[in-house]
Amino acid sequence: MDYAHRHNLVDPEQAARERPWGIRVTLPPSDPFNNLVGADWEKYHWYATERERDEALEHMRTRHGYYRIGDEVSLIFEKVGKDT
Repeated sequence: MDYAHRHNLVDPEQAARERPWGIRVTLPPSDPFNNLVGADWEKYHWYATERERDEALEHMRTRHGYYRIGDEVSLIFEKVGKDT
């Protein structure tokens, strides 16, 4: 099978790795997107090492080139661990 975006696929050798380091993503209570996804919406991203997590977090916090002038990220990022 051909894939349009191979970079989105999970490497089978990496899929079973333990991922104890995470990033919790939430929205501020005043964000209008809460009307669509619900006030309790959250998303977790998990990583095998603290370094991988911290690098991903820095990338998530940067202003991406496709934003319009005046657009700002309203997401809240929080470092988490599976043991916390």
